[in-house]
Amino acid sequence: MSRVRNTCPGCDRDDRVQAVPAVYVGGRDAVSSRERDRDGDMRTVTRTVTTGLSDALAPVPEPPSYAIGCLGVLAAAVSVGTFLGGSLAGHWFRDDPAPEEPEPSRWGFVPVPAPASDPGPDLAFLGWISALALLAAVLVFTVLWRRKTAFARLTRGRHRAEELWSHGWYCHRCGTVHFEGVPGEDRAPLTLQRFRERVWEHGGYGDLAAVQRAVDPVRS
Repeated sequence: MSRVRNTCPGCDRDDRVQAVPAVYVGGRDAVSSRERDRDGDMRTVTRTVTTGLSDALAPVPEPPSYAIGCLGVLAAAVSVGTFLGGSLAGHWFRDDPAPEEPEPSRWGFVPVPAPASDPGPDLAFLGWISALALLAAVLVFTVLWRRKTAFARLTRGRHRAEELWSHGWYCHRCGTVHFEGVPGEDRAPLTLQRFRERVWEHGGYGDLAAVQRAVDPVRS
């Protein structure tokens, strides 16, 4: 029984035709390296290295950046640190007893009260710093939550996009993509940008294809 040849409609050859999911996964590698941390100790760091072709064939848009989360963590740490510092050193929760009136002794002498101890520096400003830092942390985490929720809502139709995406075939010789075995889709060769538009439109987020354009690594 002869094998059905999946040829590229551009060059009419099949020796360099590969399924889009295989190209996408093959271009995403986990690379480990040894680096020194801030304390000078060696540690193993694993990063994901992605090729330009794999990025161009992505079935979904890039998620929003969560780098602002570092500011939220820092603000939360400042809030907790200043709160604890003010509580321990500023005596925020200690009720200062009212001074007692000296009572005369039986000989008629009134004892001189001992001088009040030095209350130390006024650390009330730490309370304001703690409150402002806490507010900043809450705002940052709220922004992150809204970004994550909006992205999940935007890409809720990604299963439809991935269904069409899985029928794509990439020709390494021509640098084009075509669909195979999809009702309603012809086999005309598509550029990476046009392929992204077709797939993302199928998922309901095609307008983002004009913002996050597919860069052809061969022609760039």
